[in-house]
Amino acid sequence: MKVRRGVQERVADQLRERIAHGDLVPGAALSETALAQEFGASRTPVREALKQLQAEGLIVTKPRVGTFVAAPSRREINELFEVKEILEGAAARLFANRGEIPELDQLRENVRRSERAVGDGDFDRYVALVHEYHDLIMRGAGNAKLMQQYRMLMNQLLYTRFVHLSVRRSGRLPQSDREHQSILHVIEARDGATAERLMRDHVRASHQALMDMLDFSGDEHRLNGVNAAPEQP
Repeated sequence: MKVRRGVQERVADQLRERIAHGDLVPGAALSETALAQEFGASRTPVREALKQLQAEGLIVTKPRVGTFVAAPSRREINELFEVKEILEGAAARLFANRGEIPELDQLRENVRRSERAVGDGDFDRYVALVHEYHDLIMRGAGNAKLMQQYRMLMNQLLYTRFVHLSVRRSGRLPQSDREHQSILHVIEARDGATAERLMRDHVRASHQALMDMLDFSGDEHRLNGVNAAPEQP
């Protein structure tokens, strides 16, 4: 049983990562048999891994049709970002109220490295630092329950893929970096109320930039792809 559980977790972790990074796109079919062969496992732990990902909102199973990577609708994306705004706003406030903690020095270093990435026009490095920045905000809040909810939300949101899109194509890279700096400054000043407000504004701006780019044509409830906007230099 313990071995089977280990295989289940390995399959779930790897599929979750592939979905988050866009290697498995929304709507992609998932076969228990093929996955069992790929992972060198029986179908039972694979089936359990798929059930786990379904509970997290990452995949959907259609009776007598098959199992597929979830394709979030416009409404679902909006709702997920609304929750993201609430969670990260609360985390920024809690962080500011904790004073000089190790995560604050790490956040300062993240912002310094982000400024260099923006100056170099290094999108990939900046995207990685965006993830680290928000993770540090959540860890700095010092609230395990808040972090648990945040992790589940990020899995459902396919956030890695969306950050790449919004930063590369919306031209928001310099503004996003300035917003990160402003949030850091008010956290340093221990101004929890302003930290929450600025973080919520930041998440809302990122949300709007993303929605301006996503293409829901052909089905008003279903995400089909991305508008072919040119990448910013």
